[in-house]
Amino acid sequence: MIADKQPGFPCRVTLDDAAVGETLLLVNHLSHEADNPYRASHAIFVGEGAGEAARYKDEVPPALDRRILSLRAFDAEGMMIDAALAQPGEADAVIRRLLGDPAVDHIDAHNAIRGCFAARVGRA
Repeated sequence: MIADKQPGFPCRVTLDDAAVGETLLLVNHLSHEADNPYRASHAIFVGEGAGEAARYKDEVPPALDRRILSLRAFDAEGMMIDAALAQPGEADAVIRRLLGDPAVDHIDAHNAIRGCFAARVGRA
């Protein structure tokens, strides 16, 4: 696909939106591999020239910070134990609140409007 607006095409590798005119691959991605009912896959965009996966520590990536997110908190067995919506600019505070529960192993962030998997948030 060719990005025809920005923002609008969040690359799952760079965790930022593709520039207008950039080519992206739309692929299915298994984002939650747990052997339970929460096993999940969905479409994601990957920039055609994307290299190594971006890693962010103690900051929200650009593509996530500008979107409404569905944040799903999972325990070590992959069972969802909490969830929340975060409006643009609110993800940092919501993530920190969810990670305040010691039972939370990780959080899966999804773009709330289209449902695409955005990123996994883990403990440092």
